[in-house]
Amino acid sequence: MRIVITAGGTGGHIFPALALISKLKEKDKNIKILYIGTTDRMEKDIIPKQGIPYVGIEMKGLNRKNIFKNIKIMKTYFKACKTAKAELIKFKPDIVIGFGGYIEAPVIYEASKLKIKTIIHEQNSIPGISNKFLSRYVNKVLVSFKESIKFFPKDKTIYTGNPRSEMIKDIEKISKTTLGFKKDKALVIIVMGSLGSLTMTKKLKETLPLFKDKKYQVLLITGKNYYDYYKDIKLSSNVKIVPFYDNLIGLMKDTTLLVTRSGASTIAEITSIGLPAIMVPSPYVTNNHQYVNAKSLEDSGACLILEEKDFTKDSLVKLVDETIKDKEKLKSMNKALLNRGVLNSASKIYEEIVKLVRDE
Repeated sequence: MRIVITAGGTGGHIFPALALISKLKEKDKNIKILYIGTTDRMEKDIIPKQGIPYVGIEMKGLNRKNIFKNIKIMKTYFKACKTAKAELIKFKPDIVIGFGGYIEAPVIYEASKLKIKTIIHEQNSIPGISNKFLSRYVNKVLVSFKESIKFFPKDKTIYTGNPRSEMIKDIEKISKTTLGFKKDKALVIIVMGSLGSLTMTKKLKETLPLFKDKKYQVLLITGKNYYDYYKDIKLSSNVKIVPFYDNLIGLMKDTTLLVTRSGASTIAEITSIGLPAIMVPSPYVTNNHQYVNAKSLEDSGACLILEEKDFTKDSLVKLVDETIKDKEKLKSMNKALLNRGVLNSASKIYEEIVKLVRDE
């Protein structure tokens, strides 16, 4: 089987794509994969390092604030379509699968025009522009949230979950003691995305001193851009700060509570692990989809939401204190999260690919 994968821009698109690629290689040792991404976003570095054949195509997203800039962007889009068509004709894929991002639109659209079978996967509860546009052209739409089915044609939309969740369940647990934490005390991890957040950095800088003498331990992962902001803070022995942690999933498996954003990858992670979370949705994303992601979990008792506008040093510490003390609440959140998780998501997507390629 020959497959083109396209996804770009953020880890929320790229990491589910990588999870599926891992499953494809496991199922078919002779599979041929080509990844089409952008020339200037994070996938251009991540994908080649994985030994996956990569083609970069220049592509930009629409400018929502200055419509006049979209004239130039549309020229880039048409050029990207031409390049994508040439790459598809050269590679001759059996199927093309898109996981979101600006680059997905020209690749999937040109594949559909060439009568190549196509699938798109939507990670968030509210679909992005690309997937809404492409849903009319593709053979199948796969979704991570049942709530997003209503945005797509019913006859071609399938709930599969996020393929990253299947990869996560096989990652080995890393003991919190490797970071110098005590084994018998609960650990709370605070992380606001891989790059961090300036707004949350200012709030968290005021918050950290209030964790002094708590019966639980706290790890703040700042993001590489904001680690130096905390260098003048005196920390109590139960609080540690790092800029980045390489195998965060493994450490999360020895964690009691997570304070985090609510992007698609994070949702896949905590539902796979069953890790209770206080979610602080980013208000800066399209369609406020992070809040909608978190709300779908909160409505089933799977998480707590603390909106950024309500986030203060006192509100966070109070909520962490109450949650850590409430063992029954933690248990019920764990159960609700595991009920939401789809631990065979990548396998389900593989089955849909095979059925489509075989015309079943």
